[in-house]
Amino acid sequence: MIHNTTQGALDDISYLARSHHRVPMLVALATRPQSGANLRELSDVSASTVRRTLREFEARNWVHRNGFRYEATELGVFVASAVETLVEQIETERKLRDLWHWLPGEESDFGVDTCVDAVVTVAESDNPYRPVNRFVSLLRETDQFRFVGVNISLIEPCKDEFREWILDGMRAEIIDPPNVAQHILETYPDHCSGPLESGNLSVRIHDALPPYGVCLFDHRVGVCGYNHDSGTVRVLIDSETVEAREWAEVVYESYRRESRPLRRETVPE
Repeated sequence: MIHNTTQGALDDISYLARSHHRVPMLVALATRPQSGANLRELSDVSASTVRRTLREFEARNWVHRNGFRYEATELGVFVASAVETLVEQIETERKLRDLWHWLPGEESDFGVDTCVDAVVTVAESDNPYRPVNRFVSLLRETDQFRFVGVNISLIEPCKDEFREWILDGMRAEIIDPPNVAQHILETYPDHCSGPLESGNLSVRIHDALPPYGVCLFDHRVGVCGYNHDSGTVRVLIDSETVEAREWAEVVYESYRRESRPLRRETVPE
């Protein structure tokens, strides 16, 4: 059973959500005083709709008139901030709802909050390499790179560029399963020998890696989700928040501690 106070709050949320102009108007008024003309331009509605909305805001004590302008009250600022946060959270959830099963679960302490303010790049039927292209753009801007994961489908498409960047001075460390490391060594011997001999690339192996990938760049961290039936990258989420960085560092170091160096004698001549 919904309490009356809760129902009242839901009614106000419903009121704000029923028309597309109400939340932007309240947020604008919470930012600074606004004239009716400014609000009409901002919300792209008629003057009568602006006047009616302002009356409804005044009735709730969210705004008051000051000369020819309106400004938010302290209560209005509070409501605007709360609804902005709610909208951001729902927008994040909408981006992730069809992708969540490809990403780290609760057992890894990867929460939805980690994805707030993140760039979410999803593979589309007409552009399946969107996550890979986003990854390459981030890799191009970093001097140090670390990666842990079970799949090579993120790095394999850009193997030529990756090799050149390593030889040009990028320092990288990759943690792979033994079978993946062996596959790379046998399939791309020319790509492996130079970077490994340069000392800029370190490869480690681990027998039980997570079903997702974690990338650490200079200023951002990324998490990639795979379709394990096809082996393709379905989504790359990258963020520069402190929370995302801390999570990625903890995950990476936990697997690194249990990994072992790739034996150099296994590298093809």
